[in-house]
Amino acid sequence: MSPNLHIADQPDPISAALSAHLEVVQSLEQLRASIEAFAEQVCGVIERGGRVFWMGNGGSAADSQHLAAELVGRFERERAGLAAIALTTDTAVLTSVANDYGFESVFARQVEALCRPGDLLVGLSTSGNSANVVRAMERAERLQTYRVSMTGAGGGRLRDCCELWLGVPSTSTARIQEAHMLIGHILCDLVEQRVHAAVSDH
Repeated sequence: MSPNLHIADQPDPISAALSAHLEVVQSLEQLRASIEAFAEQVCGVIERGGRVFWMGNGGSAADSQHLAAELVGRFERERAGLAAIALTTDTAVLTSVANDYGFESVFARQVEALCRPGDLLVGLSTSGNSANVVRAMERAERLQTYRVSMTGAGGGRLRDCCELWLGVPSTSTARIQEAHMLIGHILCDLVEQRVHAAVSDH
């Protein structure tokens, strides 16, 4: 017999998580203009031949890879692959840079090597204070790469080192990460619609 996961005099953890999730999702309506601006920037970068770079740690690293894959592959429509790269995937680069320069440089070194004016760099950090993401954003500024930060409430240090900030109004790591993925999927849909429409017009 399985153990009882719910004690009568305590809140149901499943209902609590679902309620918290829905509350955060509904609050994203206030980020509508920022999400639209994000999609507009990504479309412009791709149309001009630029690349979209993604970075983050832990769950945010996985989200970076997921969203880059949606753009390179496809989201819901057949279309040409879009130039998106996750800076979280090359273990040789990550470990050598961490070994030689410190973990705070694992993204900044890649930004230095790969990013150019006309590219776009997305940094995901629930706290907004991930030192390696912040350092990479600072490096990207000198390279004239457009910077987008996705964080939780407040934005931390990342709020002040980007051109566009999307702060999920929550302090729960899990809820913020869930919202980041929803924002990312909305972004992919908006970008894909525009790319698909442009091909159809021709």
